[in-house]
Amino acid sequence: MPTRQPVRIKDRRTPGDLLAGLGALIVLVALIAGVPYALFRLAGPPLPAELRDLDLLTSQVGTSTIVAILVLLVWLAWLQVVVCVLVEIYAGLRRVGMPARVPFSGGTQMFANRLVSAAMLLFTVSAVALPIAKLTSLPPATSAIVSTGMSTASAPTAAERAELEPVQKAKKVYVVQPPHGRHHESLWEIAEKCLGDGRRYPEIYRLNQHREQPDGSRLRMADLIRPGWVLDMPDDARNVHIVPASQPRDDTLKDHPGKPAELDGRTQALTPGDADLPAEPAPEISTPGERSDADRARETGRGQQGRHDAAQHRPDTAAERGTHDPRQVPAPSPAAERGPDTAATNAPGTGGARAERQDPGAADPGAAVAGPAENGQNTGQNTGLEMLDYLAGASLAAAGLLVALGRRRRRQLWHRAFGRRITRPRDDAAQAELALRLGADAPGSRMLDVGLRLLGRSLAAQNRVPPTVYAAHLSAQTLDLWIHPPDPDAPAPWAAHDGGQVWRLPAHEGRMLDEQALADAPAPYPGLVSLGSSGEGRVLVDLEAAHGPISIGGTQATAALAALAVELATNRWSDRMRVTLVGFGEELTVIASDRIRYVGSLAEILPELEASGGGRGHGGEVLTGRIHGRAADPVCTPHYLLSAIAPTEEEGRRLALLARKGVRTAAGYVIAGDVPHATWNWTITEEGRAEVDALGFDVAAQLLPRRQYRALIELFLAAERLEGEPLADEPEPVTQTPSVEVRILGPAEVAGPSPMEEGRAVIAVELVVYLATHPGGVHPVVLGGILWPRGVQAVVRDATIARVVAWLGTDSQGRPNLCTDESGRLRLGPEVRTDWMLFRDLVRQSHANPGGRAALLDRALGLVRGPLLNGRPRGRYAWLAADDLEYNVTAGVADAAHRLCEVRLARGETDQAVAAVRAGLLLAADDEGLWRDLLRATHLTDDPVRLRAVADALHRRAASHPYGGGMAPETEALIDELLPSWRMRSAPTA
Repeated sequence: MPTRQPVRIKDRRTPGDLLAGLGALIVLVALIAGVPYALFRLAGPPLPAELRDLDLLTSQVGTSTIVAILVLLVWLAWLQVVVCVLVEIYAGLRRVGMPARVPFSGGTQMFANRLVSAAMLLFTVSAVALPIAKLTSLPPATSAIVSTGMSTASAPTAAERAELEPVQKAKKVYVVQPPHGRHHESLWEIAEKCLGDGRRYPEIYRLNQHREQPDGSRLRMADLIRPGWVLDMPDDARNVHIVPASQPRDDTLKDHPGKPAELDGRTQALTPGDADLPAEPAPEISTPGERSDADRARETGRGQQGRHDAAQHRPDTAAERGTHDPRQVPAPSPAAERGPDTAATNAPGTGGARAERQDPGAADPGAAVAGPAENGQNTGQNTGLEMLDYLAGASLAAAGLLVALGRRRRRQLWHRAFGRRITRPRDDAAQAELALRLGADAPGSRMLDVGLRLLGRSLAAQNRVPPTVYAAHLSAQTLDLWIHPPDPDAPAPWAAHDGGQVWRLPAHEGRMLDEQALADAPAPYPGLVSLGSSGEGRVLVDLEAAHGPISIGGTQATAALAALAVELATNRWSDRMRVTLVGFGEELTVIASDRIRYVGSLAEILPELEASGGGRGHGGEVLTGRIHGRAADPVCTPHYLLSAIAPTEEEGRRLALLARKGVRTAAGYVIAGDVPHATWNWTITEEGRAEVDALGFDVAAQLLPRRQYRALIELFLAAERLEGEPLADEPEPVTQTPSVEVRILGPAEVAGPSPMEEGRAVIAVELVVYLATHPGGVHPVVLGGILWPRGVQAVVRDATIARVVAWLGTDSQGRPNLCTDESGRLRLGPEVRTDWMLFRDLVRQSHANPGGRAALLDRALGLVRGPLLNGRPRGRYAWLAADDLEYNVTAGVADAAHRLCEVRLARGETDQAVAAVRAGLLLAADDEGLWRDLLRATHLTDDPVRLRAVADALHRRAASHPYGGGMAPETEALIDELLPSWRMRSAPTA
């Protein structure tokens, strides 16, 4: 058959690039060599004689000394430029990805980066593919040859050449592979495999952010991708598929359902995008030069990979999946201790010898098939991931929702009956609570609340009119307020930036603010609500600052309205407010009935709004009145209207009159659809972006889709059920001589083995606690998903398990205290017990031994050292939200304390009865049944001072409880009965 002529790829460097590179090189030479030469000739050395004289510190400073100092500063500036250039050159030559940051050199390093990048165009290997006569010789290291696999016997005919002429645009894509158990591929792993450096994962994220995938979902968080997604890849990606640029993702997935294009070392080196490519290109043979470059990039990036592993952004790699047997607990090894990359090199099955480095195609990521235990958990994880997509991402709303949920749980405890526990959520509702616990930003919510209240109080003390805050940005480092008009005089600890357009509160200053001292300060900007995330923090807008109706458009407008409603109803940076929902959200009243109400149409609410003038106060009166008021009785109670029903022309006119442009009222109107006379127009794009035309914002929108909305409602409905659930059955007897004891009735402790180093102890203790409280065992893959909800690399998980195996050691019979059973589940040995197991066993024995009941219950309560798993780190033990443990322990301890109190009182042992109740309150402090027991027992001691102290303590605790809610009516009635004068002494002074 005739041969096909080789194709010449155009040079990627244009004449403009060459001129820019030559100019950059000249500037670099002038900076590096010319500047010091000129300084030596004109100004002298960096340290002239004037600065080397020790008498300088005591003598009078003259003109020569000042000139010498200025010369030194110029030399230091030149040295800074040189350091930046060297850092950029090193990064470019070694291909280490993001260059190291030179301290205090932001603009200088950016300038050096541009110069070096332009200059290096002159020294890179040519990208031109030279024509070759024979395909048997290897092409140059960076050549891009299009080969068809045809015979080279003869030249092509004219007809055959005509068939080759039609060309089309092409692009590179990667199909995300099925998970190994519960662990999905990550963008880091894909970047490492296809781009040679895991740190380049942001490039893949930006190419695919908010693009619709075959399953209808979109990429919103860089660490959450799903099997079957088709990801667009950068031009230099390898081990990928090349498809027409216009091909839909669904068709790509159908054409390439299997593994990636890893063809035994062969890689497709075509350049998609602007180049015209044949319709069906064939892969090119990867040259040794290219492979070594990729290898060097991977080796250079290893120093950074440990940090990403700690952040759980990288699940198991293909090579690890091919060698891991989930039924075996890996033995601790130096490779596992060193890190995931070295552990993978000496994975099981290699005999401990260092394996040869292989091409990416040597391992098949789809080869490992998940076992039954793994597949059984996959659906659950997908459910959790969908909840994490939205609920964990809405960090400020999550913090407010948890407080509102805690208030409901307190109320459930008021009605809890002996022998029952409060009702716990299940299924999606439990996953929703888990997502809220993982994502809640309580410190950020506190900083926003306390910082704004302090700002209002400071402005009131100076008798100043507060500025209009139209938006805010909350990050881990600062709280920024964008104000109008600009004002450079910001009250401390706030500081003005950008000519007074931004008022900034540093995070370290916000953390030091006294929350109690600002408890009575009013909230000046209650209409601030999250628009979405900028990637660096939360972006909030003030609904009142619009001075008129806000139009919100797009197919996800209702989901955006629901997210606004939930945050407005639960935020802590506002006092009293009203939120009226029109045409949606009737069920949201269960979350905050005191703030939210529902109406069916705008016609129902407009007359009321018009009668009240849309909001009391106008112009500066609203803000000024707020800062001079009180939190308990705000001067201008805000009213926010969120409507999923578009207004008619007449309704739109009436809304515009309610909030005339240029006049601020204590009201905000957000309407879905086309709104006449709207002052702001929000657009929620198909990709989930929120765009605000008047403010120039384009951020990832905060949304509450239907499924997450229903899960939240179910979560709060479960917290409204007051009848409770029966406690679990009584336990089996436990061993009395454990080799390892896991203590959870207080701070988490593992007694028996020697202490583990602090950096690894947290996750190791949580692993042991979970296994100890789930004696049925758990598969390692499932355990990894529980301890690392956002995913973890398999080798990291296995190394952690191996470390715990070695840490726990063996029992008195020589059996390991942590092992796997025949089904591959991890289980703790028979000589490992928890204090909760012992507690339940002692309570069980007390039922069968009335004579020794008091002693047994006293022993059981002696095990209680504080709240369950007290002091657990933020973000850890999130699995408690979907587990029975927290509910059972609280109810079980409270019941044991109540029973022992009754036994002691029946014997006339009032002091011992008081001690029993106090022991129960150490763990179940919110159980007001125990507080009533304490009041009764203290009353029987015939010590009114002691009773008064208990009543006052209970009153103070109820008044300052983070969940609020006061005391149960039964408790107040009991105090009135036992101590009639308590209200008089507890009343606040005027």
